[in-house]
Amino acid sequence: MKVLGKNRNPAAGFEQSYRAALMAHLEEPCEITLGQAYELGRKAIREGKTLLDTLAVHQRVCQDLLESRDFPLTLRDRHNAAGEFLSETLSTFEMTHRGFQEAVQALRRMNETLEEQIKKLAYSIHDEAGQLLVVVHLGLSEISQNIPRPYQEKLTRINQALRQVGDQLRRFSHELRPATLDDLGWLPAIEELAAHISSRSNLTIKIDTATKQRFPALQETILFRVVQESLTNALKHAGATRVRITVRRQRNAVICSIKDNGSGFNVQAPKSDDKPSGLGLTSMRERLRSVGGTLRIDSSPGQGTKLVAEFPLEVAHGSADRIGG
Repeated sequence: MKVLGKNRNPAAGFEQSYRAALMAHLEEPCEITLGQAYELGRKAIREGKTLLDTLAVHQRVCQDLLESRDFPLTLRDRHNAAGEFLSETLSTFEMTHRGFQEAVQALRRMNETLEEQIKKLAYSIHDEAGQLLVVVHLGLSEISQNIPRPYQEKLTRINQALRQVGDQLRRFSHELRPATLDDLGWLPAIEELAAHISSRSNLTIKIDTATKQRFPALQETILFRVVQESLTNALKHAGATRVRITVRRQRNAVICSIKDNGSGFNVQAPKSDDKPSGLGLTSMRERLRSVGGTLRIDSSPGQGTKLVAEFPLEVAHGSADRIGG
């Protein structure tokens, strides 16, 4: 029996290694040769070969080998042995795919849990902190009726400061997770976000969409977060003055494009101070990946930045259930 050693020919390509291992298996099928098939599958994955690439190699090798009369097996047995060899090779792809799916599901659950905690924190800030401020205002108002006028003026300044604190808390709560997103959906939430940002900056934001329908809650949240992070980058890092947000539905997928006229950056360059936050882009990619989506970034210095997020509306394993709903 011929057995392919680990270092029999280090310089040989994948196809030559596959041919030698399959020949050994056709001469004498056994667990050792099947083990080599498994290792070839791992090698294919390490070298970045796809499932179709591996199948193509198998087909080319089989065309040369299966009709040969140099093997003790019958033609039918050769076909069966070759199929067994291929199955063992491809089992590594199945295991890798299964591991990837499990990782994606874990990432999805983590994002959903994080979003739920953000939602609770936002509502706690808005409701509980707001109620405490109301109590403080009432107490100060009661005190002001029984103290001299000079102290009343000081209380007035304290009340003004507390109102500013209340405004900041409401703004913080809204930026964490706006109630509009849960109550009215992604479009009113994005419009509200754009209005808030435009009102306190020099950023003109235009929203262009032909669809106004609601999406599953998970996808609405992801869409909102992608837009939110993109606007933050455009404002803080790119120095943009105009942003155009385009949302469209294509069959069973949503495509969101955010284009600004900011400074732009070299997408391939290492992270620098003038490049959008790596953490923000990573967060967007992870959120999109958790539902099978993708993020594409087109940018160059002085030419602005365009982000295109695409994700399906249907996600397996019930992930489209409403968050916190």
